[in-house]
Amino acid sequence: MRVLGMISGTSHDGIDVALVDFDPAYDGGTLSGVVELTAATPYPDRLRARLMNALPPAATTLAEVCALDTLIGQSFAGAAAEAIGRAGPVDLVVSHGQTVFHWVEGAHALGTLQIGQPAWIAERTGTPVLSDLRSRDVAAGGQGAPLVCLLDVLLLAGHRGTAAALNLGGIANLTVVRGPGDVAAYDIGPANALIDAVVVNRGLNERGFDEDGRVAASGTVDEGLLAVLLDHPYYRLPLPKSTGKELFHLGHVEEAMARAGARPGSADLVATLTELTVRTVVREVAASGAGLLVVSGGGCRNPVLMDGLRRALPGVTVRLSDAYGAPADGKEAIAFALIGWHTAHGLPGSVPAGTGARAARVLGTVTPGAAPLVLPSPAREAPRALTLTPRRHGPEAGTRGTGRHGGSVGGRHGPG
Repeated sequence: MRVLGMISGTSHDGIDVALVDFDPAYDGGTLSGVVELTAATPYPDRLRARLMNALPPAATTLAEVCALDTLIGQSFAGAAAEAIGRAGPVDLVVSHGQTVFHWVEGAHALGTLQIGQPAWIAERTGTPVLSDLRSRDVAAGGQGAPLVCLLDVLLLAGHRGTAAALNLGGIANLTVVRGPGDVAAYDIGPANALIDAVVVNRGLNERGFDEDGRVAASGTVDEGLLAVLLDHPYYRLPLPKSTGKELFHLGHVEEAMARAGARPGSADLVATLTELTVRTVVREVAASGAGLLVVSGGGCRNPVLMDGLRRALPGVTVRLSDAYGAPADGKEAIAFALIGWHTAHGLPGSVPAGTGARAARVLGTVTPGAAPLVLPSPAREAPRALTLTPRRHGPEAGTRGTGRHGGSVGGRHGPG
């Protein structure tokens, strides 16, 4: 079964896609998948600016939410059509969309909103679309995050001892796997969110992020400001917990500077915020007892951040998720493709030990494609492990094996 996973993360800079061909002969135990394609499509500059201007703590209107829902849905549709054009038809598109608000009060998630109308994807590609992946977990008492822990648990299933998976997106999230059924997953705090906010606000470059950590490398950490940032009560909340840019935005930085009585220059401020990510991550990884840390997300391309983690965790083996078959830049999109495979086969896609839900739930809402919706036969048991391998041929390899994919969801349709 060929599934296209799509997400725009908390850095809201574009759309990551991953096409995974899951073994149609799966019959329990280990699920295997071939990663046919990973790619990224940047948002148009005007759309990204419009989205950023509508995100918390800014005020917005329902009219603007409606417009963004359409425009982002059309961008996702374009990215899906491009991926299908490159790698061949798929059985299911899984669209996480763009998170615009994650409603958390205290230790409880009460709601979550992802936009990017899936009907545009279904209309453009003719393929069924699974969307609204987080709401069911929230309704079941969970945080709705981090859903990537399903992928983490299966990829790390064969590791002896405690292992952890770290995603450094806008927000840093961690999955700790100590053994079968012994899992913890949660949002640590900001990874790139605050750094990006300062880079954009101060016009430090046109990319909107600290490319290669150059700004941080040129600055000095302000220890007084760092102490104030580290003292935020979010870091002391019990698990499970989740957060987003509703909390960690530019106003958070401004408030901390006012409390610290500090106004560092741009390079020093970015260096301090980068060190904030290092310190908060190191504290959690060290407390977990993990001997292996598998890292993904945009932050893993920041050498200042990665060098800081390695220096502070000398007894921990630090690897990129590429070593486990999941390219670091596309891992979250792969995770949502995996969740889509689970939903299509009637299997829960959430991990209650990670999200805090009362029980695991089948996730998402389906928008039919051009053909009648036909679901695969339910799987007899959920996978206990996952192996991923890269595609073996060129970009057109996604068309291989036409006709052998069992259990399609409403058939496969190319762009149209």
